Amino acid sequence: MVEQNTNTLSETLKAVGDPTRRSILTTLVQQGPTRVTELAAMHDMSLNSVSKHIKVLEKANLVSRRTLGRVHLIEANLIPVNEVEDWFNSLRSIWELRLEALDDIVTKDDKDD
Repeated sequence: MVEQNTNTLSETLKAVGDPTRRSILTTLVQQGPTRVTELAAMHDMSLNSVSKHIKVLEKANLVSRRTLGRVHLIEANLIPVNEVEDWFNSLRSIWELRLEALDDIVTKDDKDD
C-alpha cells in the first residue's frame, strides 16, 4: 500500500473540497501562472476573497506564489493531486483483491453445486 502523509492528504482534500478553489486550480492549470487580480476578476470575487482561497491552496501546496514587484503570480502545483490519485489507486487495488477473492468463493460454490 502507498504510504501517504496524512496531513498532506487531508490538506489537499480539504482544499479541493471547495468548488471555488477547484475552479481557481482548474483555471491555473489551463492558463498557467496568473495574477491574483485576474483570478479575482475571472471568478467574480473580491481580491480579499480570492486571496483567502489562494492561501488555502498554498497551505495544501497546490499553488505557489511568485512576486514580481507589486504583481503576484499564482501557479498550479499538481504533485499533491498525484498523491491523492496514488492513494485512491491503492484503495482500488485493495478492493480489486477483495472482489477477486469473493469471485473465487462464488465460483467455487457454483462448481460445488
